[in-house]
Amino acid sequence: MADIKEPNARSAAASPVGSDDTPPVNARYIWLVVLAYLGGMIALVAPVGISLSLRIEQLLPENVEVLGYVVGIGAAASAISMPLVGMWSDRTRTRFGRRRPFSLGGTILGLIGLALMAVAPNVWVLALAWMVAQIGWSNANNSLILSQADRLPESQRGRVAGLSGFAQMIGAVIGVGIASAFIGNNFLVFLAPGFVGLVFVLLWVTLVPEADSRGLVENTQKLTLGKALSDMVFKPSAYPDFAWNWLGRLIFNFGVTFSTTFTTLFFASRVGDGGVADIGGLIAILSLLGVVATAGGALLGGMLSDRLGKRRIFVLFSGIAFTAGAITMAFGGSAVGVLIGGSLMCSVGLGVFSAVDQAIVLDVLPERDTEAGRFLGINNYATSIAQAIAPVIAAPLLLIGMTGDDKNYGLLFLIAAVCTLIGGVLVTAKVRGAN
Repeated sequence: MADIKEPNARSAAASPVGSDDTPPVNARYIWLVVLAYLGGMIALVAPVGISLSLRIEQLLPENVEVLGYVVGIGAAASAISMPLVGMWSDRTRTRFGRRRPFSLGGTILGLIGLALMAVAPNVWVLALAWMVAQIGWSNANNSLILSQADRLPESQRGRVAGLSGFAQMIGAVIGVGIASAFIGNNFLVFLAPGFVGLVFVLLWVTLVPEADSRGLVENTQKLTLGKALSDMVFKPSAYPDFAWNWLGRLIFNFGVTFSTTFTTLFFASRVGDGGVADIGGLIAILSLLGVVATAGGALLGGMLSDRLGKRRIFVLFSGIAFTAGAITMAFGGSAVGVLIGGSLMCSVGLGVFSAVDQAIVLDVLPERDTEAGRFLGINNYATSIAQAIAPVIAAPLLLIGMTGDDKNYGLLFLIAAVCTLIGGVLVTAKVRGAN
């Protein structure tokens, strides 16, 4: 990536942010925004991967199933907060810009939440602290994506989305690894990943200047509670490209959640004696290969979509790849190699989709100058709704046509295949505002 000089604060403030003639950003911007995103993911994912489970075992060893409720409450709080914080960010006018204050503020709030989790005396306080941590880190990360919406020209969006997708995948592994090194110390198991996130975000905040936002176009509508609540939805007919992409993303994520939620149990039923403990080594290898495949798909898909100037064809490829993988797993029998191959095809498809569709979101983002935060928050619903509802729908599907303890995983993976194919085709056929 060439080190291209960025516009100065005066020129950036005078032109519409994120417009098609936005000058390319330099390599420093790209690597620091990706590094900050990596730090945020390290801090955010470590509790889900290990730290929360450790605290639940300490606080409520007889009812560890409450972990699901705690994780779900945090995710819901994060999903609700992002459009609201995004609207606030859109209207922020300071000499430090409108995104950096929320990167730093979200990081500080996230650290406070992690510290509270370390000392929580009961599960109720732990759940509340996790909500605080989720809101903080999720909005810190979202502010980095908003900065990309403001400053990246179309020719660089796929590349940065691919690098961000790569950072998200390896961030999960690094975060769990850091936390695992401090098992036995309640504070460090939470705060060590958090401090890594803090350092990386501080590098972004201090080394990447953001134009004074006081010269930007003001949103003339006052942000009241009623206005904020009504703006958490939008009129699809007014923004058809964004709406079709949102729907395609939602359906694709339903397919992904159908399959990934039950992948471990599926492998246990096909190649083990029915127990997850019997295939622990296989699951560890599968997880590592899945991270590599997903990260590689994100990186390659994002960069190629920029180089070729094409987005939708890669989304179609991702839908076909995930669908082929899910069908392979559904009919793969107990052949370990076939099942792993199917799983890796799904991972590649997921990686390509996550990067390229994120670039499409930035390409078709409505009201970029004044309401980017609002619409990116709404865009996140396409993921959170699927992750909340799909597992609930999947439970009865697993029982169709089965007796005893058997589960119909084959049917579930076939439905996942249909969803990802429909999602990919929908984005490809209907989103006309992206190449």
